[in-house]
Amino acid sequence: MSVLLLILAAGTVSAHGASLSSGSREPIRVPTWLFLSTGGAAVGASFLLASFVTDRQFIRQLHQWGFPIHAENSHVAVTAGRVLGLVGYVTVLVIGFIGPSTPQTNAAILLVWVGWWAGLAMTSYLVGNTWQTLNPLSTIALVLPSLNRRYPDSYGAWPSVIGLLALIWIEVISPLAADPQLLATAVVAYSVVTLFGVVIFGRDTWFDKADPVERVFRYYGRVAPIGKTGRKIKFRLFGMDLSVPRLVDDFDEVAFIIALLWGTTFDGFVTTPGWRTLTEPLVAGGFPPQVLYPVALLAGFGLFFGIYLIAVELSRRTAETYLQSRMVAVQFAPPLLAIAAGYHFAHYLGYFLELAPALWLALLSPFSDPGTVPVYQPPSWFGGVGIAAVVIGHLVAIWVAHAAAYDLFPSRIQAIRSQYPFIAVMVFYTMTSLWVITRPEVALPYI
Repeated sequence: MSVLLLILAAGTVSAHGASLSSGSREPIRVPTWLFLSTGGAAVGASFLLASFVTDRQFIRQLHQWGFPIHAENSHVAVTAGRVLGLVGYVTVLVIGFIGPSTPQTNAAILLVWVGWWAGLAMTSYLVGNTWQTLNPLSTIALVLPSLNRRYPDSYGAWPSVIGLLALIWIEVISPLAADPQLLATAVVAYSVVTLFGVVIFGRDTWFDKADPVERVFRYYGRVAPIGKTGRKIKFRLFGMDLSVPRLVDDFDEVAFIIALLWGTTFDGFVTTPGWRTLTEPLVAGGFPPQVLYPVALLAGFGLFFGIYLIAVELSRRTAETYLQSRMVAVQFAPPLLAIAAGYHFAHYLGYFLELAPALWLALLSPFSDPGTVPVYQPPSWFGGVGIAAVVIGHLVAIWVAHAAAYDLFPSRIQAIRSQYPFIAVMVFYTMTSLWVITRPEVALPYI
């Protein structure tokens, strides 16, 4: 019911579509405080309802429910997927360097941003992760030699955290969505770094530990209803694989989840009038405009991560436990992936649908420039889909956190009390996400 009320209140809202999209977000038609309060209340109310479920066996059965999917000719499917990934990779490089200069008609631009980062990423959490097979760099790495140097334990997942934040910064501040040759050059640079890491540390180690893109898709895949359990492919409920088996082991992997959540938020936040209003006095006072975006990216990540760590310590106090902070942090971090997936869906669905016809036309005729491209205009009610996605992502996260608490604490009262700080954090994330996707979209200032 709360989700329905949010959809009805949203009016006309469209997801952020980067520089290729011709559409823009429109403000909601109800007072902002009322809209955001309703979203926060929906999250809080869902926690109260989840708290009534204290039967550990029922929770465990719900998370373990599912049935195997018998995938025939898996070897053929893997080979076909690898070939398809290599074809897409070559297409991006060739069309990026010698194809049409107009971004709306260039197949490389559309394939990367519409087909891959929007479309394929959405399938990763809606259906299942196929990037591990499609990843062309992983396929190329199969034939490369390796020195198999020992990957330092102190590095952990931090290279992937730094890499993800760097990719988000480059995506936002550079014209990668408008300059095909620059995009192709960036792909080559990323390939060189990745394959160098593969040669030094080995294919499995690099893609498991250090590669940010591989980790993004792997984490998104744990939200999906289809995934691997051992050697079998299994269908399960959405989000139920986020805690069993354990997805993260230390603070570095927790930081990656926070960076993923903040990255999409940052991408939307810098296109709101609020960002322009916030930064105008700073620039007028002499703050270098070029420094605004990296500072905001790192400050926002620090804020999101810091709030989460504070919640960890408060959770230990409310639960009155002697468990280490690390154990609590890694237990409650995976549910945040459901929030990240919901916000990604709200952020990119309209963008994908709008430009999917242009992508199809560009792939059919990659070297020609038709001048005009077909686009799909979503109906006025479409913004409600994004609102629902954000709220549903948070509701799934609350349930998974509820189950994680019962896995971690022996006492029912401990399990419930331990969630209080994290629910507050989720309400904060909910209201932030809803505020961003319901603000009108404006051009990036100072770029």
